[in-house]
Amino acid sequence: MKLELFIANKISSGGVSGKNLAGPVLKVAVAGIILGIVVMILSIAVGSGFKHEIREKITGFGGHISVVNYDFNLSYEPNPITDDAALYNKLGSLDGVDHIQRFASKPGLIKGEQDMQGIVLKGVGSEYNPHFLESILVEGAIPEYCDQETSDEILVSAVVADMLQLSLGDEVFVYFFQEQIRVRRFSIAAIFDSQLPDMDKMYVIADINQVKRLNNWDDDQIAGYEIIAADFDRMEQVGREVRDIVSTYISDDGMLLRSQTIRQTEPQVFGWLDLLDMNIVVIIVLIIMVAGFNMISGLLILILERTNMIGVLKAIGIENWSLRKVFIVLAIKIGLRGLIWGNIIGIGLCLLQLSFGFIKLDPESYFLDTVPVLLNPVHIILLNIGAVFAILLMMIGPSYLAARISPVKAIMFD
Repeated sequence: MKLELFIANKISSGGVSGKNLAGPVLKVAVAGIILGIVVMILSIAVGSGFKHEIREKITGFGGHISVVNYDFNLSYEPNPITDDAALYNKLGSLDGVDHIQRFASKPGLIKGEQDMQGIVLKGVGSEYNPHFLESILVEGAIPEYCDQETSDEILVSAVVADMLQLSLGDEVFVYFFQEQIRVRRFSIAAIFDSQLPDMDKMYVIADINQVKRLNNWDDDQIAGYEIIAADFDRMEQVGREVRDIVSTYISDDGMLLRSQTIRQTEPQVFGWLDLLDMNIVVIIVLIIMVAGFNMISGLLILILERTNMIGVLKAIGIENWSLRKVFIVLAIKIGLRGLIWGNIIGIGLCLLQLSFGFIKLDPESYFLDTVPVLLNPVHIILLNIGAVFAILLMMIGPSYLAARISPVKAIMFD
């Protein structure tokens, strides 16, 4: 390999006589690979980041898996189930379950000075995981709800607050329609903004005890459980284990339960997110095709430029395989240089966006205010392995062409 490496180094450095095209051709080939790797890294990182952020916001309002009454009531005023401590502990102890929490809901109308807005009052208890709400909090603080006391503090979205001209600390009236209209006065303890307009307009977070009273439920009745999986990729597996448990559960009064994942309750959103994967694949395939064409054309130009050299080498007895290895080594040098710089620039841009968020988005169109980035080391490694494999595959044709050149015609070639 020493001879082939020596000749390849001479060609790349311009040390072998010819038409002096090696320098520009190599630079164009390297630039093409750099650009391709940068675009592919950014496509995967931004696509993964967008899916992750939207997914986290959707699941933040409803958990990954919900356990509710078997009656298939699809309204926001569900029939209650019994809060069973044994079932709660059994579901919470499943492998892959990070957290489990109770919830209840009640539709109503929230009234401002002049306007009203239809909302769903979602009741949460003392065990509620506030991590998601803390991440989207605009002002105020999340109340500490207690099972022994009933709080009148609520959280409303910035969309609802702007629409009804409400501010932090304001007292608002919420109307609920049953046999007769019921009114409750609440105090705004915090304002959040998830940048998902449909969710922000819908949900107002309150004490679960308030919702129980509005629904005329007993103290041990709730709408259901929300289960948060430790890993979203394992959600379907955890969902099957939850389904196996709840499908065999029968309460003392004969009540049955059912479970459903967030994919089942929000199929349109997750179907839309799954389309992003196809877009990323299309972008990567197109970039590989463009970079591959650039690589192959660059090697062919180098071969044509060094036709006389190839003829001389074959005339002095160099074997075809050795000659092919010269251009394979040359292609590897081009590819590695492009891969290294492409990774440095691509990962660097991602880290800059993560740190400073300098590329902004319109939240009304994209549900995010900055371009999201998620750097997954596995994705980067697989991308580079695939790029190396593609480069090796593209070397075969041009290197085979170099070995097919006739020594006599090559030496006479001008």
